[in-house]
Amino acid sequence: MMRKTYRAKNVTASGPYSHAVEADNFLFLSGQTAMNAETVENLQGNIAEQTKQCFTNLSEVLEAANLTFDNVVKVNVYLTDMNNFSAMNEVYKTYFQEPYPARTCVAVLALPLGAEVEIEMVAKRNV
Repeated sequence: MMRKTYRAKNVTASGPYSHAVEADNFLFLSGQTAMNAETVENLQGNIAEQTKQCFTNLSEVLEAANLTFDNVVKVNVYLTDMNNFSAMNEVYKTYFQEPYPARTCVAVLALPLGAEVEIEMVAKRNV
C-alpha cells in the first residue's frame, strides 16, 4: 500500500515516523511534544507553554495537509502528571470550539525527550 504522508516545517521527528499519514479522507497525526519544535526552549515545568508548542507543531502538520483544527475529530492527550490537567485544558480549549472533538486524556510514566505532555490527533477531510 502506498502511503500519503506529510512533513511539517519547523517540526522534527524524534524517531522513524511520519508527521501524518492520510488514509481515505482521514489524516492520522503523530503525537507532538514541545520538544519536537526545531527551535526548542527549555519548557520543562511549564505545562501551559509545552501545550501551546504541541498545538503549534500540530498546526504546522495540519497546514502541510491543507487542513485546520476545524477538521479534527479525535484528540489523545498524554500527561506525565495529572496535576497538570487543568493547566493543559486552559490552553486546549483555545484551539477548539463547540462541538468539540472527541478526546482521551491519560497519565503516562514518561514521554520522549523529557516532555510532560504529548498530543496526537485524527482529522477528516470535508468531501
